[in-house]
Amino acid sequence: MRKLLNTLYVMTESCYLTLDGENIVIQDGEKILARFPLHTLENVVCFTYKGATPALMGACAERKIGMSFFSPRGRFLARTVGKEYGNVLLRKEQYRISDDHEKGVSYAKNMILGKVFNSRWSVERTLRDHAYRVDEDKLRQISGVLYDTLQKIEKVSALDELRGIEGKAAEQYFSIFNDLILNQKEDFTFTTRNRRPPLDNVNAVLSFAYTILAGECANSLYSVGLDPYVGFMHGDRPGRTSLALDLMEELRPIMADRFILTLINTKALRASHFETQQDHAVLLNEEGRKVFFNAWQNRKKETITHPFLKEKMEWGLVPYIQALLLARTIRGDLDEYPPFLWK
Repeated sequence: MRKLLNTLYVMTESCYLTLDGENIVIQDGEKILARFPLHTLENVVCFTYKGATPALMGACAERKIGMSFFSPRGRFLARTVGKEYGNVLLRKEQYRISDDHEKGVSYAKNMILGKVFNSRWSVERTLRDHAYRVDEDKLRQISGVLYDTLQKIEKVSALDELRGIEGKAAEQYFSIFNDLILNQKEDFTFTTRNRRPPLDNVNAVLSFAYTILAGECANSLYSVGLDPYVGFMHGDRPGRTSLALDLMEELRPIMADRFILTLINTKALRASHFETQQDHAVLLNEEGRKVFFNAWQNRKKETITHPFLKEKMEWGLVPYIQALLLARTIRGDLDEYPPFLWK
């Protein structure tokens, strides 16, 4: 079993990352702020203007340490990619499945089934724990719609049909997302999902979490020898990690949405952690990102029992395990891809 290592988040805008032997060194001008052994890390996420040396990026790529770069305001810029790992025959089979919509839909629909299942679980969790604080009839009605959607997904045979069903399910789910926010309603009100740019505090942190989760899914796919740019549900598009977005679908409700609801409802995130840009885009500020990543790392260390493997592991290993199960299915070791169905 793979071991969950640390993720290094570099938040200071003026920092520059260099390589010294087997260590990452963080500098601010001539001042050395910190150093971290490479062998303790699996990801480096930089919110800096100055970036990192080519030597460090090469060392991270060689050791399969994911390295992603964001602007100080949280906009994704780039990520380093090293040598391809794994069997080339595995990737060739992945490409064949991607080009064959009949085969690809069997993978895509299991991922979307996982997404809808986990979305419904999130609604049911709120009903279980806070029925007296929400419109119970409204949430039960949406839960029922999502349950019916699961039956429809199992009968799907075409990608366009699957995309239509997924879109309607997402619309239903987000129609009651504001009801799942129990505290700080004056500062965290959700009306509709908006992106590029996000226009309110809830959408800002949703977009941020999805970006981080997509990066972790891409790194996991690389580590098992798959190509994160060639997906089954999401079509080919230059620069888009389509398979990572596919894999992320089933994990959104439980690893991102539920996590964000916890941050808001426990008042870990507050209105003061956001800022509004001239174009009306709302973004997490530096302090907000620190709160987010501190909670994110703690969450990844929590132990769960994987619903398919029946083995205990940390939450942070779930994207890797799902990528591994996907690779095994593509190789023919499993009859069909088992989505992560949380209970």
